[in-house]
Amino acid sequence: MSPQAATPAYRRLSVEERRSQLLDAALSLFAHRAPEEVSLDDVAEAAGVSRPLVYRYFPGGKQQLYEAALRSAAEELRHCFDEPREGPLLPRLHRALDRYLTFVDGHDAGFTALLQGGSVVETSRTTAIVDGVRRAAADHIMRHLGVTDPGPRLRMTVRMWITAVEAASLIWLDEDKQPPADDLRDWLVDQFVAVLTVTASRDAQTAAVVAALGTTSGD
Repeated sequence: MSPQAATPAYRRLSVEERRSQLLDAALSLFAHRAPEEVSLDDVAEAAGVSRPLVYRYFPGGKQQLYEAALRSAAEELRHCFDEPREGPLLPRLHRALDRYLTFVDGHDAGFTALLQGGSVVETSRTTAIVDGVRRAAADHIMRHLGVTDPGPRLRMTVRMWITAVEAASLIWLDEDKQPPADDLRDWLVDQFVAVLTVTASRDAQTAAVVAALGTTSGD
């Protein structure tokens, strides 16, 4: 008889490791199901732990766990637009949107929950988390544009475009991810240039940005 394979030794996780494990399990569930459809029992099962252990780390229950998972997802989204400010602007924006749409593609219902919230879990704190992502994206874009003190028209134009990107991403999910992601990316970049051009006719600061964009964008 062949000897039995050795059973892997159990390793006790640190507090941070266990918390990360629970957040990863929660994110994997929120990525494909609306938050109101995910229970603490579901998270415990996905993480291979007991429900009381989940409560030990998140005594506020599902709301606390959801907000923590939301912050984790928001941190990922914040990094999408954190592109090195080297080379022409439009290729940088293409790369940032590639990362953004990859996140959307991989999180499905979780992305919808992130932007829209669920009737059970949406609070002023979750709204603030989402707004923080939008503000971070706007700050990154302003730095890519080389603008340190944007006026109201340019600031509004960039934030309107970010809102359009979010809306397009949600519709893209509803439309079974059509058109293909690279087509959607190119379309959104074209829209960014278009809205800047429209604002430039009314705002000297934006006009200077568009003029610089025309000399540095490349192919």
